[in-house]
Amino acid sequence: MIKELDLNLMNTLKEVYDLQRASYQIEAQLINFFEIPPLTEALEDLGACDETFLGYFEEETLAGAISYTVKEHELTICRMIVHPSHFRKGIAQKLLKKVEEQNQNISVLYVSTGKENLPAKNLYLKNGFQFVSDQEVVPGLYISHLIKEKHQPK
Repeated sequence: MIKELDLNLMNTLKEVYDLQRASYQIEAQLINFFEIPPLTEALEDLGACDETFLGYFEEETLAGAISYTVKEHELTICRMIVHPSHFRKGIAQKLLKKVEEQNQNISVLYVSTGKENLPAKNLYLKNGFQFVSDQEVVPGLYISHLIKEKHQPK
């Protein structure tokens, strides 16, 4: 089941925070960089972010989440979070699909991920995103930027 998450609720905020730390620890290992923002972010900062969160639940357990922002007709995926014990179950795919279903007026979607995070890059590429560029954000750390343009019916 996928539903919107309210990070104003402390127990929900804590669940997302713990899930994020577990998930991004794996990305940090993949890209060999452990100072990525989701690992250094304080609980209060997560709670104050201006992102919409959807959570994927297996029974009562939060197994995955996605967050995004919308500005006009552009959507930016900010976080894709899946608990390592739930990898390879299609959770990220379902979350991505749900975001697109709920935002059909969007004409452009953006996402960025670590250049060496091949599972994430492959997920986006197989869902119609196109590689744009790699950017060195700190010495030795590259982020891949991807875009998906949706053509609206006239």
